[in-house]
Amino acid sequence: MQIVPLGPGFAAELRGVTLAEVVADDAAYAAVRAAFEQHSVLVLRGEQVVPPDHRYAMRNKANQLWHTDSSFKSVPALASILSARTIPENGGETEFVSTRLAFERLDSAIREKLENSFAWHHYAHSRGKIAPGLATADELAVLPPQCWRMVWRNPVNGRGALYLASHAYAVEGMEPKAGEQLINELTAAATAPSLSYEHKWRPGDVVMWDNRATMHRGRPWPADEPRYMVRTTISATAVDGLDSMRPPPRLAAE
Repeated sequence: MQIVPLGPGFAAELRGVTLAEVVADDAAYAAVRAAFEQHSVLVLRGEQVVPPDHRYAMRNKANQLWHTDSSFKSVPALASILSARTIPENGGETEFVSTRLAFERLDSAIREKLENSFAWHHYAHSRGKIAPGLATADELAVLPPQCWRMVWRNPVNGRGALYLASHAYAVEGMEPKAGEQLINELTAAATAPSLSYEHKWRPGDVVMWDNRATMHRGRPWPADEPRYMVRTTISATAVDGLDSMRPPPRLAAE
């Protein structure tokens, strides 16, 4: 397997291995998992995958906000896998930034403070940035606000990463405006244009990324051009550091 760097300090293309080999061969899986832990975003070209079952699609405009998948759920996502079926002639890229590198660029005193800070995430917050009522009552009934530590430390390599998203709306213990300002400042620092990797899709591409260590956003494309992508989300578990992200009981109950 060959690993070809793509982004500024993160993101890589894997050559010489297919998804079928990863599923069937323990050594291939171990090599790809190690690359996933190190590079955070992995690209495989020219994959053929079976047609998926029908599933609910996230609103395209909301996906164009910087976000981490499923931080608004009681069990957040470890990884997301996106495969390209139909792509437009123009636009429709997916842009990534490393929240791990963003965390490591911060002053040590700020890093220490954030390690013990918690942010609240809610599905309604990101959808409300697009249009009032975009999140339905049924969705909100099963997606109450979630509180997570603001730094996710990878148990494999020990490196920390900011855990932020467009779903984050408040910082525990801070006044609402101050908390929102901190989230916005950290997001702006992490998503500066020179720090991103923008993936230009080809038919058959498969990209997987670590939601613990990245943020991403979709880019717009002409409304008269089709774009069909299929996403698979893998939930985080205790071995991925999930337990360390949970808030103290008093916060979880609020």
